[in-house]
Amino acid sequence: MSLTICLMHGPQVLQESKPGTEAYLSYPHQYAAGDQLVVTVSKAPAYVWVQMDAALKPALLYLAAKQWAFTIPFNTEREWPYPDGAFLGRNHYAWARLATAAEISSERNWAENSHDQHAASGAFPHVTANAETRNEPAFYARNAIDGMVANEKHGNYPFQSWGIDNRDDAELALDFGRSVTVDHLALVLRADYPHDSYWTQVTAAFSDGSQETLSLEKTAAPQAFPITPRTVTGLRLIHLIKDQDSSTFPALTELAVWGHNA
Repeated sequence: MSLTICLMHGPQVLQESKPGTEAYLSYPHQYAAGDQLVVTVSKAPAYVWVQMDAALKPALLYLAAKQWAFTIPFNTEREWPYPDGAFLGRNHYAWARLATAAEISSERNWAENSHDQHAASGAFPHVTANAETRNEPAFYARNAIDGMVANEKHGNYPFQSWGIDNRDDAELALDFGRSVTVDHLALVLRADYPHDSYWTQVTAAFSDGSQETLSLEKTAAPQAFPITPRTVTGLRLIHLIKDQDSSTFPALTELAVWGHNA
């Protein structure tokens, strides 16, 4: 099994790596709007480590198809949720490698994905939500699984979060793309108090029809919840019960879901 990385602009291939179990791509020019870094595996599904820019954390992805495209972000899509300098300049480096059997079978946070995109791309984990504050990238659902836990302010990087746009019916959906056996959850609430409020209770609704009700505290610390192990393809955070304080803005900085591949 092997993989490659190429940089594409529409149908045009601008740069391409050599194939192997690990591949890298260097590109000595500025990116243009519409550029995509495309990882191609010889066989799917596949577990692949990727890092599409030196400023991003590496991510272990489950690719459902042979090709996965990462669209280079521009303007607020880049400036708000990513570090200064990400995807800028003239000397770019991206890499990908096939995951080892030990990595695939390990106990880890299978919700984390620093490379999740707002639109579905065939890479998992992937999150969506029915509400995102003002549809701004600083408050996209993807921010809740990017691995960043800075939570004592709100807004741009490193304080990006999932904002619910003052919706009482806000929900966040996490899709693993395959079956994962999960055994505990952790939530990091955004804690820019007193600007922020918080949820006293959140329900995790799993794809197998089961639910867990989580009682939360007003704290900046991660809140961990051991749960009955179950094998699921995803979960939703629903019934977000806001505290009855004077603040308006509860938000989620990070969701972690620990377990192992089924």
